[in-house]
Amino acid sequence: MLRTIMAATAVSAFALTSALAQSTTPSAGPAVQSTDPAGHTTFVARQNPDQWLASRFRGTDVVGANDQKIGDVTDILFDQSGRIVAYVIGVGGFLGIGSKDVAIDPASFQVVPGRDASDYRLRLSMTKDELKAAVAFAPYSPPQPAVSQNPTTSPTAPARPSTKQ
Repeated sequence: MLRTIMAATAVSAFALTSALAQSTTPSAGPAVQSTDPAGHTTFVARQNPDQWLASRFRGTDVVGANDQKIGDVTDILFDQSGRIVAYVIGVGGFLGIGSKDVAIDPASFQVVPGRDASDYRLRLSMTKDELKAAVAFAPYSPPQPAVSQNPTTSPTAPARPSTKQ
């Protein structure tokens, strides 16, 4: 559940930090409503036109300055406050095999219209070769506890009882 909340927050932060076309659609009422008398719990009633769901955003094409596809969004990296830190872009490879992930600051992208009215892409002022040459993104993995091994000690078989009497 925390992952879902963080993803929704990250996508909302993306919508606020990107330069997007403004909608002239009239509002049908508040999209955010606080229902807790103390004001601690806030519910979102609907998605605004300038917001995206992470499920829709993942897989978005990333195009270069010449509008040729150079990768796609494989993940979104965000901090504990919900601010998007980077978009993880898969570049190179074939059908996901041999591809490389690179993470790029959201400010580096421009949202552009896609092939149809309900589609969009992210434009980046880099080439595919520049992305391939970039440093690979390494997801965090918690440190594993060290296993103590004494190289001078070797495992021994348990002593067999003597059969001689």
